[in-house]
Amino acid sequence: MKITRPKTIVFITGAFVSNDCWKEWQAYFEQKGYTTIAPPWPHKDAPAEVLRNRHPDSEIASNRLADLTNYYAQIVEQLPEKPILIGHSIGGLMVQLLLQRGLGAAGIAIHSVPPQGIFTFKLSFLKAGWGPLGFFTSTKETYMMSFKDWQYAFTNGMPLQQQKDGYYQFALPESKLIVRDTITAAAHVDFSKPHAPLLLTSGSTDHTIPASLNYDNYRKYQHSDSITDYKEFEGRNHFVLGQPTWKEDADYILNWIDKRLFQPETINKALKINN
Repeated sequence: MKITRPKTIVFITGAFVSNDCWKEWQAYFEQKGYTTIAPPWPHKDAPAEVLRNRHPDSEIASNRLADLTNYYAQIVEQLPEKPILIGHSIGGLMVQLLLQRGLGAAGIAIHSVPPQGIFTFKLSFLKAGWGPLGFFTSTKETYMMSFKDWQYAFTNGMPLQQQKDGYYQFALPESKLIVRDTITAAAHVDFSKPHAPLLLTSGSTDHTIPASLNYDNYRKYQHSDSITDYKEFEGRNHFVLGQPTWKEDADYILNWIDKRLFQPETINKALKINN
């Protein structure tokens, strides 16, 4: 079996934010020779301000994790090669789910929502997640994060103006059901199953997905011939894609791709898994 160098990257957006959050990442990776796409979620193909003005939005409210994973699977399957998958938050969870289906040459899960069965009682996680779950409210209506909640859940520790800019550029209304689906079988991962190389990253100041939760996710993977790596970045919050340090993270990912996809040891493992 011949191993070819993948040159396509699919960026998978997380909840609460526009796919525009990948624009700088796309430009940067394209400068490095990759072709990139960052498809919007269903019913979210509009500027953030437009979507906020539609809130409460019954179409966005109808999004479910299983359907969203299938939506990205169909996009990936239409590409001329297996792409590298890079996802943030729920997008990181979908990276893991798509690798389970054999649909990626490699995966990078940035501050990923963990698969089913991995949980923490850390206060910041519970505080950041309670509102989006929308208990005792209608699931036919979207949840729109307030700026105050955004400051806690996404941009904690950043200057006020950067927090405001991020909110008005990227914050979107979200489906309560898709958040709830992350603790159901729709988010199930078989950790003993072989998979393409996977990198999980975390941030030391992330309130929404604490670093310890990402580390627990990493430790669950058990297949000895599959590559699973973990990296915690100091000072990164959940708005990691838009923090001033984002290029450092992107460079780490680029170096990891080169190391894990194109060294002889990795190629031999990929051949063993696929045969």
